[in-house]
Amino acid sequence: MRILIILPNWLGDAVMATPAIELLAKHYRGAEFTFVGSYVSIEALKHHPLCTKAVVDETKKAPSRLLATYKLARELGRFDLAITFRNQLHSSLLLRFTKTVLTLAKSSWHSKFLLSHTPSIDSNQHLVIQYAKLAMINVNEFNIQEIPPLKLYIEPKEFPRPTLGINAGATYGSAKRWYPERFAAVAAEFAKEFDIIIFGGPNEVEMAAEIESNLDKLSVTNYTNLAGKTTITELCATIAGCSLFITNDSGPMHVAAAYQVPTVAIFGPTKYKETSQWKNKKSKLVRHEMDCSPCMKRECPLGHHECMTTITAHEVIEAVKEILD
Repeated sequence: MRILIILPNWLGDAVMATPAIELLAKHYRGAEFTFVGSYVSIEALKHHPLCTKAVVDETKKAPSRLLATYKLARELGRFDLAITFRNQLHSSLLLRFTKTVLTLAKSSWHSKFLLSHTPSIDSNQHLVIQYAKLAMINVNEFNIQEIPPLKLYIEPKEFPRPTLGINAGATYGSAKRWYPERFAAVAAEFAKEFDIIIFGGPNEVEMAAEIESNLDKLSVTNYTNLAGKTTITELCATIAGCSLFITNDSGPMHVAAAYQVPTVAIFGPTKYKETSQWKNKKSKLVRHEMDCSPCMKRECPLGHHECMTTITAHEVIEAVKEILD
């Protein structure tokens, strides 16, 4: 059973698609997956044991994306089943151009026109559920209660001592980011019990350096700053090896959930009911209900950012203690 899967672009969304992929693997015996996606999503999911081919979609860079999408589809060939987790025109075109008969995508003007199965799925529910419903749309006996936890197949790194991961970044925008000095204050509180790792992407090096500077001021020395220094595979492996993780709503937050790392997640302007950690047994969410939230903006449209400014280091420290207890 050859199955083509177009992965979501963002790391966190790709990880939230893994339960749907596991459901497909369980339902279709002998499944062989071909993954197509962004560099980030491919690097995280290409390790799946049933993945026979993983392709980074670079059609956006081509002079004609339409022509590049057609050429990619012809190279991929026909599948027994093709599904896209993106709600995007060129993803629908890619599935259509492969000449696969059974094609799945969430309902949209282009998917309804181009593909065979385009269910209307309520977006007011966790994204994991949305992806799972799409994947299992043709399975009559499918039950939401059967949706498994997140799953990645990258081996966790082993540390000699308990390790606390700090992730102050959030690729989507500054509105999702709590503050470096507060992350540092929380890390300092637990520095005697845990070694500390500071995480961050290439665009978050400055923020990580600010955390490092604040830790120095608090006389904390047992930290390592990995911001901008890890591949996606290394990032996942290192997070997987942590004993505790403190993070904004972000891709790394979902990586931690995939490995059941005890996590405190700080939420501001986003829809926590749709993107909180899925089935992490030791997960604590810290957020404040605001009249203006969830605004889903990259930057605070009102300029005060109170959904984050009002969350104190003390609150997060207490949440960590609850998890450790």
